[in-house]
Amino acid sequence: MTEQTFTAPLETLRKRVQEATQRLLGDTIGISDGDWNRASLLPGWSRANVAAHLSANADALAELIDEAVQGRSVALYADEELRTEGIERGSCMTGLELQICLDTSAGRLERAMDAVTDWSAPVAFLGRRLTLAQVPMARLSEVVVHHLDLDCGFDTGRLDSSSARWLLQWAELRYADGSDLPAVRLESTSGLTAELGAAGERRTVTGSDAALWGWLMGRTRPDEVEGSDGLTPALRA
Repeated sequence: MTEQTFTAPLETLRKRVQEATQRLLGDTIGISDGDWNRASLLPGWSRANVAAHLSANADALAELIDEAVQGRSVALYADEELRTEGIERGSCMTGLELQICLDTSAGRLERAMDAVTDWSAPVAFLGRRLTLAQVPMARLSEVVVHHLDLDCGFDTGRLDSSSARWLLQWAELRYADGSDLPAVRLESTSGLTAELGAAGERRTVTGSDAALWGWLMGRTRPDEVEGSDGLTPALRA
């Protein structure tokens, strides 16, 4: 799996981001204030922390796009301490405030993408040199993985086949050089294959695109894929 083999129609990706966002907002609208402050599936994070992070991610990506459109390059998160403080502030917000932040930040990101005229413009993304055309995929991954973390009824079985495949390809691209990952060969029932990781003897893990993506991201149980006994990738925020 290489960056060159990852392809997805830009407008379709943008539509998938919008759909994933609306699905998340629909699932979270009924969460009470008390339940927002209960633990999420991400260790050490409450649901409110996850929502605040997801809102901050949309704002950071919008800023990344705005600067790239102006011909400038900025880090996705310029200040890690401020990022952490922003996540913690989520714990002090009501459910309504969290919903508003999720919605308005997603809207800002959409407007930023609407203003792009050159999607080939380079951006620095978490240590990698990518293009603006890959930002929608980065956002789709964030929305879906943190929807799982919110533990509000969503699972990988609700992913459409194209989104599941793109998410798996994106994860493979992002973690292709992850020496901390167990050495695995992924073989999907869709025909997609990839080798990742360097720790230990290489083993073959098989499953659907959605199941392999969820396992690789540490969000689904090892028994949902075959060949993963004793292998558990670390949870990634």
